[in-house]
Amino acid sequence: MEVEKLRREYELEVHWWPYLLDASIPPEGREREPRTKPDDPPTQLELRGERVGITFRRGRRFTPNSHLALETAEYAQEIGHDGDGLHRALFAAHFEGEANIGDLETLIEIGGEQGLDRDELRAVLSEGRYRAQVDERITIAREIGVRGVPTFIFNERDAVVGAQEYPVFEQVMEQLEVPRRNGA
Repeated sequence: MEVEKLRREYELEVHWWPYLLDASIPPEGREREPRTKPDDPPTQLELRGERVGITFRRGRRFTPNSHLALETAEYAQEIGHDGDGLHRALFAAHFEGEANIGDLETLIEIGGEQGLDRDELRAVLSEGRYRAQVDERITIAREIGVRGVPTFIFNERDAVVGAQEYPVFEQVMEQLEVPRRNGA
């Protein structure tokens, strides 16, 4: 993912923020018609995904409510866990596989595979310890104008929206005069 490359090459901090694209999806998720069929030509998003190592699964008939996944990520970030790895695992489970990232057991499995304590994660999610914090951050994101994902905000003022090519991020780094890491 581009964010991982940015972190390796530039002196910057990455803070993942939760955002729900569709807050109307019920907690149990929603059945839907597939957006793409197996023999449709690749979409721009699919082509972009391939370039960064994500193969989007076609024919999905289910959209999960990702709030619990966002709570998992918020918890992991707060305890200092590797957010990039967890997010990559969640993205892969959702976009490449058939995992329901709104399901408690699925999230415990993914979190455990990424090094989170399964029992603690179960307690955190079951008790909703991060529910209000995630809701608050989603509200803030909407208030500052976030309408799509991914959205990258630099220095709390400059935004890059959508799955962009790496040179777009390099240009932003140059404009903001973000120093490169030694050896990058």
